[in-house]
Amino acid sequence: MRDSAIYIGIGCSGWWLHWVAMTEPIATEEITVEEDANGVPAMTTVERAQLLLDQDAAITARIQEGATLDEAVDPSNKEFGPQAHPEQVQMRVAKRAMMLKEGLNPYPVTLDVTSTIEAVRAKYDGTLEAGQETDDVVGVAGRVLFIRNAGGLCFVQLAAGDGTTIQAMLSKKQIGADSLKLFKQLVDLGDHLFVKGRVIASKTGELSIFADEWAIAAKALQPLPTLHKELNEDTRTRKPYIGMIADEKIRNMVRNRSKAVSSLRRTFDDHDFLEVETPMLQTVHGGAAARPFTTHMNAFDLDLYLRIAPELFLKRCLVGGIDRVFEINRDFRNEGVDGTHAPEFTMVEAYEAYGNYDTIAALVKELVQKTAKDVFGSTTVTLLDGTEYDLGGEWKTMSMYDSLSEALGQEIVPNGGPDHPGTSVEELGRIADKLGVERDDVENHGKLVEHLWEHFYEDKLYEPTFVRDFPVETSPLVKAHRSKPGVVEKWDLYVRGFELATGYSELNDPIVQRERFVAQAKDALAGDEEACDIDEDFLEALGVGMPPAGGMGMGIDRLLIALTGATIRETITFPLVKPLNG
Repeated sequence: MRDSAIYIGIGCSGWWLHWVAMTEPIATEEITVEEDANGVPAMTTVERAQLLLDQDAAITARIQEGATLDEAVDPSNKEFGPQAHPEQVQMRVAKRAMMLKEGLNPYPVTLDVTSTIEAVRAKYDGTLEAGQETDDVVGVAGRVLFIRNAGGLCFVQLAAGDGTTIQAMLSKKQIGADSLKLFKQLVDLGDHLFVKGRVIASKTGELSIFADEWAIAAKALQPLPTLHKELNEDTRTRKPYIGMIADEKIRNMVRNRSKAVSSLRRTFDDHDFLEVETPMLQTVHGGAAARPFTTHMNAFDLDLYLRIAPELFLKRCLVGGIDRVFEINRDFRNEGVDGTHAPEFTMVEAYEAYGNYDTIAALVKELVQKTAKDVFGSTTVTLLDGTEYDLGGEWKTMSMYDSLSEALGQEIVPNGGPDHPGTSVEELGRIADKLGVERDDVENHGKLVEHLWEHFYEDKLYEPTFVRDFPVETSPLVKAHRSKPGVVEKWDLYVRGFELATGYSELNDPIVQRERFVAQAKDALAGDEEACDIDEDFLEALGVGMPPAGGMGMGIDRLLIALTGATIRETITFPLVKPLNG
């Protein structure tokens, strides 16, 4: 034995059988601290944790006193009650205790891992004939997904983290009767197992490791779900680590998300953008129209907001001379939750000095198309429902006001101020009421125009489309259009019926910016919870001089939605879910 882990090795040759998959059921009951339908008394979190520790100690004590595994467990939980460990977990706790009794470490620090399952597969797949052996000795480790015990020969399927599998074969003739007996007694599905031996092909042609030695690398106390059945939604969202083990789609989403972020960074680097980090805790919320989360800093006795957007700090970087800047950031908005909205999400924002909303649109198209190619190999991607979606070529553009006028059959004119009043709020309200469009408690020309436009178009723009030239009232940080009063140089990019990204010609006139902030602050006083506050520090920074610039923002989660057809919850590795106990 070596390093308190199980290592047994005897040189000899063996004979072959092909493994048959076996599965192990999982305990499906959810244990909470609330009283259940059978009237079980409620327990606090600490009380239940102590209960489980007491049960673990009792099982360990029985093993130390010489009990067998079956004698150490209490299937009906007569001693500790219905909120204690189920039988399967008790049995695994007993096996852990058995290992400790024998001086074997169920969680060793190091193992003689010399290769990976992926590397062995890459080297030998398709190169060995059935029954062919090599002299290549490797040490690999992986999670046990299937076991078949066939007398003097055991077959084990080990999986790497990415789902790549390989078969391990343990022969009584090769490792000894005692070692094989111990293997059958201690190893469960879900355990991390180390094996070392020669690379061979079984008599059925299965690439295998013919073990000379083995060790439990980490004893799993919780059983795996039945792997051939699809996970339910609750398990996928509450226990995403189970999803990563059992569901290839979930594993792929995690990896594809990482590839997408890496692709975005490479494209920004190709254009000489500098990545920075801006504050997540802010004294003034701004950069977007959204309801913020609030918190309190005890050290300063100061109320703070969780960031809703990094925009105002990234623009300070432009003032400071960082002419091309971006940030991939976590943002928090205390709003609704649906298939494209989450309270905590990841966004990329970028700003380019001496650019505008046209140049930044070209950059966004490049970012999206390169990400599709880097992650999936093509700008035509296959969605989860099997349909294909084309992100290639040139993308369509449309004007918000022109398209709304066309849909209504009457011209809707922007509100350009006293000299160009445009379509009145009263008229827009009448149209909204006639169409049954939802209205806000605090509304203005711009909000009504956007609500009306969304009524006709929002979920109908399937192909990639830039919707351009928005009302000034809803875009306080955007530069006025060069030739259209009451309109700002802003676009929203729609893909498959939802907004993916937004881009602007950035406002850099401090006087106009103050006017916009004041108008927003008045809306806030009137009850608009999404209106921006006045940020005097940002106004002072603008006063130092910010160059003309183009800016963009795009949700990373939404980018994955566009590329895969998943919901936002499926693209976030650890989505926020409401606790079962409230």
